[in-house]
Amino acid sequence: MKHGAVIWLTGLSASGKSTLAKGLCEHLRGKGLPVELLDGDSLRAVFPETGFTKAERDTHIRRVGFMASLLEKHGVHVVASFVSPYREARRFARGLCKNFIEVHLSTPLEECERRDPKGLYAKARRGEIRDFTGVDAPYEPPESPELTIDTSAVSMEEALESLIQAVDSRCGP
Repeated sequence: MKHGAVIWLTGLSASGKSTLAKGLCEHLRGKGLPVELLDGDSLRAVFPETGFTKAERDTHIRRVGFMASLLEKHGVHVVASFVSPYREARRFARGLCKNFIEVHLSTPLEECERRDPKGLYAKARRGEIRDFTGVDAPYEPPESPELTIDTSAVSMEEALESLIQAVDSRCGP
């Protein structure tokens, strides 16, 4: 059986992860590949008891990494879209997978706050949300991702094209 791949998009909230993940999934499905989208918002809806402390986030990302690795072993291309703020948890996920492509959306905090489509940064700044990455919890950027995209410097169309090129070069046309 042909192996899939895990394409892991990481970055601050409102950096463009979900938009790019959905676009990449459409592209891969258009090529006839089996694809599964694992997105932070949808998985937290399934597991609402998952908290936001460092330990809870690490556990959550480790579980997602394990789930992604199982799907990958069955030939599925997994597009994982998570803030996943801690390097060690991302390294753990990478270690479980055979073909792991880490994509860092390096969009600056100021731009993410300006976008803030869900009003989460504003709530965090008012103290209504605790342990919010970028406000009162850290984000550890990847040290050597396969691809870095700053969505404040390029259009979402250009960002998606870069992402597609990087994934196609690693996973075949």
